[in-house]
Amino acid sequence: MAEQKATNVTWHDGEISREDRYQILRQRGVTIWFTGLSGSGKSTIAVALEQALFKMGKLSYRLDGDNVRMGINKNLGFSGEDRKENIRRIGEVAKLFVDAGTISLSSFISPYKEDRDEVRELHDKAGLPFVEVFVDCSLEVAEQRDPKGLYKKARAGEIKNFTGIDDPYEAPTSPELHLHTDQMTIEEEVTAIIDYLLAEGFIRSEHFTRATDSADTVSAAAV
Repeated sequence: MAEQKATNVTWHDGEISREDRYQILRQRGVTIWFTGLSGSGKSTIAVALEQALFKMGKLSYRLDGDNVRMGINKNLGFSGEDRKENIRRIGEVAKLFVDAGTISLSSFISPYKEDRDEVRELHDKAGLPFVEVFVDCSLEVAEQRDPKGLYKKARAGEIKNFTGIDDPYEAPTSPELHLHTDQMTIEEEVTAIIDYLLAEGFIRSEHFTRATDSADTVSAAAV
């Protein structure tokens, strides 16, 4: 864990509780952490899941590896030390989203078990849920997909410290969800995650009615 350098700082709680925010949103915040090789399908699943949750009236936000490296982590490279700091920072950001009641969809190769465990610990200490999703795909299939042409460059020596080629990937040993993306459809993958969220009570099925200005009753389904 990173050490606290600033002194004389104290966490300041507000008057609105976490449960108050959850009640407004009719959902519980949770970090869904997608980990896997480049090209395994992490971002594809996160985008499809975000769309599905939106249609269900649920608030989520994607934290994608490349997007984060263009902003909050733009000063970090791909050395072991920088990878560790990259994951630590995004873990802290994801934790804030979850505290606010948002379903955080975090898509990162995050190749090292120790770093992922530290993010889980950040959540555990704050009493916030962390769901690890192993987006499992063989290296052979990931290279065949190679959507960004990165494996080709890594094989040619143009990219150093590339996970799966000259840098290791430490697969999760006990993830909450294990998706075999070289065997499953995107629909099956999204359904598996939504079923998990429903079963664990992060989202729920409910029916509600509201009165319009004309006193008519409009029925809607919120899932």
